[in-house]
Amino acid sequence: MPILGLAPSSEPPKPAHFDIEKVIRPNILALHPYRCARDDYQEGILLDANENSLGHSIQTSAQIPSELQSVLEANLHRYPDPSHDEIKSRIAQLRSLPDEKHVFLGVGSDEVIDLIMRVCVAPAREKILITPPTYGMYSVCAQVNDIGIVRCNLNLSGSEGEGGERGRFSLLVDDIKAAVSADPSIKLIFLCSPGNPTGTTISLQSLRSLLEYEPFKGIVIVDEAYIDFAGEGASAVSLIKDYSNLCVMQTLSKSFGLAAIRLGVALAQPPLIQVLTNTKAPYNISTPTAHLALAALEPGAIQGMRDKISTLLTSRDTLKESLSKLAHLGVGPTIGGNNANFLVVPILNTQTGAADNTRANKVYKTLAEEKVAEESCVVVRYRGGEPGCEGCLRMTIGSEEENKTLLKRLESVLEAM
Repeated sequence: MPILGLAPSSEPPKPAHFDIEKVIRPNILALHPYRCARDDYQEGILLDANENSLGHSIQTSAQIPSELQSVLEANLHRYPDPSHDEIKSRIAQLRSLPDEKHVFLGVGSDEVIDLIMRVCVAPAREKILITPPTYGMYSVCAQVNDIGIVRCNLNLSGSEGEGGERGRFSLLVDDIKAAVSADPSIKLIFLCSPGNPTGTTISLQSLRSLLEYEPFKGIVIVDEAYIDFAGEGASAVSLIKDYSNLCVMQTLSKSFGLAAIRLGVALAQPPLIQVLTNTKAPYNISTPTAHLALAALEPGAIQGMRDKISTLLTSRDTLKESLSKLAHLGVGPTIGGNNANFLVVPILNTQTGAADNTRANKVYKTLAEEKVAEESCVVVRYRGGEPGCEGCLRMTIGSEEENKTLLKRLESVLEAM
């Protein structure tokens, strides 16, 4: 059954063993998308969508932050553009993809995660594969959708200094291949690169090996929320042209500093993008979000984003060095690849030198809850329950002043224990 809205292609599929029409659930392939009022016309006297023609009723004196007052000037009484092709075109250009047909927009990456599960994986019968420690929403969305979960841990025992295919938190490709060979009901493989909470990138060699593995007929999803902090050549987007069984997720939340607008991105070949488009809610991206996204994708704003990344990377190295000076208080060396805008640090038992979940959790709570003089509380993230992350705290790279406060407070809390 052809994908509705997609022109037939004479090109042979790459890789040859992948057939997207056998991955997508039959009811989704047969779906006729809801045609909304703005699919056909977006200009003129618009009397087709049962909107309030007199406009919104929010007073300019309302308790709305001053920085958001300009939003009231948008046509908030009109439904937004259902396609946002200009945003997609700018993203395609930024990520060196051919056109907007390779781009899907979601309400954060979480909508993309949920949607791709719903279009590909049959509830109560089929499964996804994840690689702990990893982003928790893969499991949450699977449970919500009544989808089975197969877990193949990352390399938890590799040396921090090895790197490459054998380093700590690298992908155990052979284990994943064995899992999908043993269980044909696995439809999706979710990978995180750089990982959350590992900060480690997945090598393109490992990805190619999975994408070309003939027994796996499903789709590999690579979550690249932190990719702009990882340096040149790390992104899997470069593989999209050769692999129709690859979907790369990105977001404007991290490097672009736009977490509040909730804009996630899926990048893939047009067939998968078309299926996601056919299935999404009609107006999933709001007009205020679209305006802000377009502004963030202007050349000047992109350069500003890159400048801030450079500053954060320098701050990351400085914070890492400063944390090493607290080793005598039980702060272990940072773990993982350190390729994102955070560091993961084990808190050790000063008597045994082992990672200590109890001590780490106490440090986490004390930092967040006990205020000292005029200093602010400092909220980091306790990750000790994740495989391979015993005793670990995850620390986002803050401003220079925030990092100084973190170090001062952390030293004080550890000294008091």
